[in-house]
Formats: sequence, C-alpha cells, structure tokens
Amino acid sequence: MKFSSMPVAAALFVLIAPAAVAAQEIAPSQYHGKDKQEAARALLEVAKVQAGKGSWERIAIGRIYYLGGFKAEGQAIFDDVLANDPEGTDLFRIARIYRQAGEWERAKPLFERALQEKPKDVQGIAELGAYYMLLGDRATAEQLFDRSFQREDELWSTVAAAGSYLDVPPQE
Repeated sequence: MKFSSMPVAAALFVLIAPAAVAAQEIAPSQYHGKDKQEAARALLEVAKVQAGKGSWERIAIGRIYYLGGFKAEGQAIFDDVLANDPEGTDLFRIARIYRQAGEWERAKPLFERALQEKPKDVQGIAELGAYYMLLGDRATAEQLFDRSFQREDELWSTVAAAGSYLDVPPQE
C-alpha cells in the first residue's frame, strides 16, 4: 500500500488557510506617517479581515467607522448584521452606538426590540432605564428599574440605575 502525502497536505491547507487570513500582519507602513483618517481606514480594513463573520466584531468595526465620521461605512456594517437574524445582544450593541452618536430615535427601537427578544435581561432593562433617565424621562426610567429589580438582585442593574440619577451613563 502506497501512502500519498497529497491528501494530507490538502487537508492541512483547508485547516490552516482560514487561520492565516485571520492572522493577517499589520505593517507599520499602513499607519506610520499617514494622516489619521488614512491610518484608521487601513487598520479597519485589516480588522474586517480579522473579524470574519463575527457579528460582535463587525459591530465594533462599524462603531469606529460610524462614530469616527464614516457613517455610511458603519451603517453598511450595521445593516448587514441587522439583515441576518441578529441576536438581542447585536441589537443592543448597535443601539448603544446610535445613542453614543446622539441618535436616540434610531437607538430606542433597537433597545426595545432587544428586550422583547430577551425579556428577562435585567441588566439590559436597567440600562435602557438609565438612558431614559439621562433623557429626562424619569417615569419611564423608574418603571424599567422596577422591572429590572423584580427579576433578581443584580449589581450591574443597580449600578446603571444609580449612575443615571447622577447623569452618568451606564458602562458599555
């Protein structure tokens, strides 16, 4: 019986090739001496390769584009994530970015949709309550705090609620 190394080599290539793409090297020439926008764009292109199909990772990249002044690029990433049956955590992450950008009307429906999908997310309920408090809607905030506190004793919910009374947004 003759052993051929060709199938073994092909199998190794299939296993190793994706890791090689994900481990793309970053050359200093991609960002050294470049203006900030050019350096950021070059690094974000590498990050997109590193992220692969991971939704959280792609949302993080979209966040940098969106908040960094390249809204169209960030929005394209968000639209792609939202079009592919996103999890509640994906909705929350994108909503947080819209809130950071001062776009509450875009954030609010995503927060609410995330909580519809995960109605027992006590931390998310308290976080949304904190955002309402920061916007001056104390009645809605306190209703959400009540819901959060009824479900379980959860430190991060309590911290988010307390901070909002002092105009400190939840830790994201």
